[in-house]
Amino acid sequence: MNRPPSEGNSAAMKLTQTTPSPTPRRGRPFLAAPVLALLAVLTLLISACAGSGGPEPTQATGTGEVPKDVAGTVRILMENVPDTDIVKSMVPEFNKDYPNVKVDIETLTYDQMRDKLVSSFQSSSPTYDLIIVDNPWMVDFANAKFLQPLDARIDGTPAYDAKDFFPSLTDITTVDGVRYGVPFYNYALGYLYNTDYLAQAKLEVPKTLDELVSTSKALKSGARAGIAMQPQRGYKIFEEWGNWLFAAGGSIYDQNGKVSLNTPQAKQALNAYIDTYKTAAPPNSLNWAFDEAFRSVSGDQAASMISYNWNLPALNDPGSGPSAGKFKLAAIPGGKAVLGSWSWAIPANSGASDAGWAFASWLTSKVHDVQRTEKGGAAIRQSTLKDPAVLGGKYGADYYTTVEQILGNASPLSQGPSGEEMIQAVGTELNEAVAGTKSVDDALAAAQAAAEKIQG
Repeated sequence: MNRPPSEGNSAAMKLTQTTPSPTPRRGRPFLAAPVLALLAVLTLLISACAGSGGPEPTQATGTGEVPKDVAGTVRILMENVPDTDIVKSMVPEFNKDYPNVKVDIETLTYDQMRDKLVSSFQSSSPTYDLIIVDNPWMVDFANAKFLQPLDARIDGTPAYDAKDFFPSLTDITTVDGVRYGVPFYNYALGYLYNTDYLAQAKLEVPKTLDELVSTSKALKSGARAGIAMQPQRGYKIFEEWGNWLFAAGGSIYDQNGKVSLNTPQAKQALNAYIDTYKTAAPPNSLNWAFDEAFRSVSGDQAASMISYNWNLPALNDPGSGPSAGKFKLAAIPGGKAVLGSWSWAIPANSGASDAGWAFASWLTSKVHDVQRTEKGGAAIRQSTLKDPAVLGGKYGADYYTTVEQILGNASPLSQGPSGEEMIQAVGTELNEAVAGTKSVDDALAAAQAAAEKIQG
């Protein structure tokens, strides 16, 4: 539960309390840039007073090679999802290497996390020593000086091999040439489909935008939809439609880093999206997000969906639905996917930064990324997806080969400051077009204008 607003954070609390309720799991309310700037000043004034609140920590060194006898309590905030359970299961193994570090993991739902983090960033008695950062937060948090630069730690950690991380993930952690995080989890999207239904329709996996539309329509049979879509206002529709935009040959930003949403390719993609929604998606699904789409596909009420790559094991898990074991993952038609990610970061006012880095670097090392991936976590290293133990595991080599392909050509929805606000604004306009309350031309013009106003 968030603490009551104080003089220093009342503006942030007021803003977030009036933000519309976000989508569960990666729904994204936004925090305005002026509020972040104000909190940055507060953080700089109080960071020297921070402490871990646990056992007396070892004096921070700021280096990558943390001694095995480092001591302290590392308080971590994570999302209340199975990913976190995997991390928790690995703590006893970590303590064999670092016996004097206590790892204390708090979990919250996604829509509670950012407010709790900002409260800790500005506090003279911070709540967290190590955190995970969602990709739209990274630039704002770094610019506000909420996070410690990690270049020295990354470069100074023996055998860490940071170049082994997928570049698409490390690009997100780098702000103005400085690394403020290391990858934890990928949210790259792919095309998930029921193999039986595709075979019955005598179709191949769609490779182009036109084929995605025609295949979705052909897979519709009786009450079963051809594709479960996620046109919910805000983040979800932008995350899904972004893949259609890429398939049309479009981009969210041009070569100069400027927003590029009102283009012929964007119009083609949005028209195709609306056509498919009207003819192949479940009826009355305008407000659907991840959970509804997943239930539809797993329950045999839809034949396909565009969603996170790691949904394949969940769909094929015995007992997940009548078609468990019959699903496959393919790259997004056109080859380029929307990318989301979580990254480990150390708050500027952490009271146990050495112990925090010990845990983050241990968990993201080559050997432990393999172990986490074998347990069902989403891979972050290129070598992990070539490891014999992973390829020979229960999820199969085909799955991991496809994940490698997806991560090799994926981009986030937002780059630059105020990513939260930009994503919400664009997603609102896209939903208006699908709902029919705005024309495609008007919606994209409004999305472009809003994104330019927010990000410059």
